[in-house]
Amino acid sequence: MPGRYRFRPLVASDRRLFDRWLAEPHIDGWWGDAASEWAEITRDWAEGNTGTDMRIVEHEGHPFAYVQDYEAHFYDMPHYAHLPKGARGMDAFLGDPAYLGRGHGAAFLRERALQLIAAGAPLVAVDPAPDNARAIAAYLRAGFAGDAILPCEDGDPIRLMTLGAD
Repeated sequence: MPGRYRFRPLVASDRRLFDRWLAEPHIDGWWGDAASEWAEITRDWAEGNTGTDMRIVEHEGHPFAYVQDYEAHFYDMPHYAHLPKGARGMDAFLGDPAYLGRGHGAAFLRERALQLIAAGAPLVAVDPAPDNARAIAAYLRAGFAGDAILPCEDGDPIRLMTLGAD
């Protein structure tokens, strides 16, 4: 049953967990391979202040998901160019398949987005692939809205969805 979540910082010792999650069939095709994704994370750590806050999501002490957020204008992402100053971009995946279909995805996404808004973000934006029905459904249940299809930095289409500080 969904409930409060703990968003703890990602640390180097999470590598095996992260790799295992990215090997799960329900994630295949939506994120890169584990080695490439972890290389990007370690590059971010090495560069210092990249603006990306990387977190492991826990429910009742059990890690089950990954979420990261960043200032929407920090990276060259044309689909976020029109967003207000201070908007946060967010990427996430639910890694542990035992948590699929139980409402945890939408619940932790909403909780994290509301934390970011409470901390001063005017809105939180996500950019799932238009054909990623599971992610889009979770974002909609979490309160995100929007159906604009825009090109991202590599030209691939994304669906822009936002949750604001109403």
